[in-house]
Amino acid sequence: MSDKVKASASGKEKIKEVYKRALYTNRNGETKPFTTATLAEAANTTEDKIKYLIGQNTQKVKEVDRFVIENVVNAINAGLEKNDIDEKLIPSDIVDNWYPDTIPTEFKNVIDDKTQIFCGRKFVFNAITEFIQNHQSGYFTILGDAGMGKSAIAAKYIVDNPGTICFFNIRAEGRNRPDVFLKLIRQQLVNRFDLQNVENDDLSTLLTKANGKLSNSENLVIVIDALDEVDQDDHGNLLNLPTILPDKVYIILTRRPYNSDDKRLTLSPNTKYAELDLREYQQNSKDDVESYILEFLGLEKYKAGLESWINQQNNISKPQFVKTIAAKSENNFMYLRYVLEAIAEGFYQDEKLEELPAGLQGYYASHWRIMGMSKKPLPKDKIKIIYAICFAKEAISDDLIAKHSKQSKLKVQEVIRDWTQFLQIQKQENNQLNLYRFYHESFRDFLRKQDIVKATEISNDMSEGLYD
Repeated sequence: MSDKVKASASGKEKIKEVYKRALYTNRNGETKPFTTATLAEAANTTEDKIKYLIGQNTQKVKEVDRFVIENVVNAINAGLEKNDIDEKLIPSDIVDNWYPDTIPTEFKNVIDDKTQIFCGRKFVFNAITEFIQNHQSGYFTILGDAGMGKSAIAAKYIVDNPGTICFFNIRAEGRNRPDVFLKLIRQQLVNRFDLQNVENDDLSTLLTKANGKLSNSENLVIVIDALDEVDQDDHGNLLNLPTILPDKVYIILTRRPYNSDDKRLTLSPNTKYAELDLREYQQNSKDDVESYILEFLGLEKYKAGLESWINQQNNISKPQFVKTIAAKSENNFMYLRYVLEAIAEGFYQDEKLEELPAGLQGYYASHWRIMGMSKKPLPKDKIKIIYAICFAKEAISDDLIAKHSKQSKLKVQEVIRDWTQFLQIQKQENNQLNLYRFYHESFRDFLRKQDIVKATEISNDMSEGLYD
């Protein structure tokens, strides 16, 4: 990491705007607004460098040391009134790419996909900000049912807050075990803080070492998604999360609702903990859902198909469409993603607006029915292919799907085409091999329901033994 950095144009404007509201105490004990000279003195730097940082001097100074940015930030923040706490600066406000890119390649596609369309959720981010501002360290958990946007919230926070350390539990890829978690968290902490000799350190030790590298204006935030998908045999904290966190270290968790036995997070009495349950914010979510639909309607890929379908409905305006789909979604973003894409691609060509399924589980059942999976006689060849993908422990190739379902590769490809919207496709071996897994655990849960298994005549022996 270079010791020299350049302030961005927006960063210079930010300093120029905020430092004028900050106060300092001079040698006579008088409190006065900062000038460039007094800010330089407080930050232990030169006035030329301050002028560069507020855009007044672009000739003498072209870049500054990283510690100058930290000193200026600390001096300004110390001089802000309590009611200006939201205006406090952080180095990444001033310098683009202040933090090295720490996000593992394993999670880049997940984050890009989850933030492709993102609307609102300000009430969540405001709650996280307030928690961090009001506590020296702690855990903050976001609870919600499948499809409520927990992973998208996690991804958006990471994108908007450079330097955030992250881990996404993905059961279908086998990336949901404590050993994998510790390896990837360690890798990110080493990249951000240039930690040395940490190969055998546990998470508590790593966090303590990272804490020692934080500047006065920095926090360390770790985002862990889908804690409910963790695969762990012992009875300790999931992912062996610490009972105590160092100061300025915050862990944000997302998970589905749980009972007390499943929580598996025992903390010290002094460790701060808060939860935000998305199910309790229906009105906030309703507004975000409608914004999401409007944004989806403008996507070039789907725009023509959606407008054509809406025009075919009897006297349905775009606002009516938005309101109706929002209501049917039951504030579930996964539902919106599936249904809007299906409408655009002609899947509901013969359906009326009022006939569209309601809720995520309703959509799954509707798709299952429309694809002929419950007609008589049952299409057992197709069903076995779907269940072969469902019970795979990780993303699986079409060759292996054919082998385990005992169907032809041609039939496998036909079913994959019909179920593309539910599948995530991963490229392997120089893009010569495609691996398939279901996009969301909620659909796997739908398939695992006993009534679905019974209705499709898939025996427990097949579901339990397919991938021994």
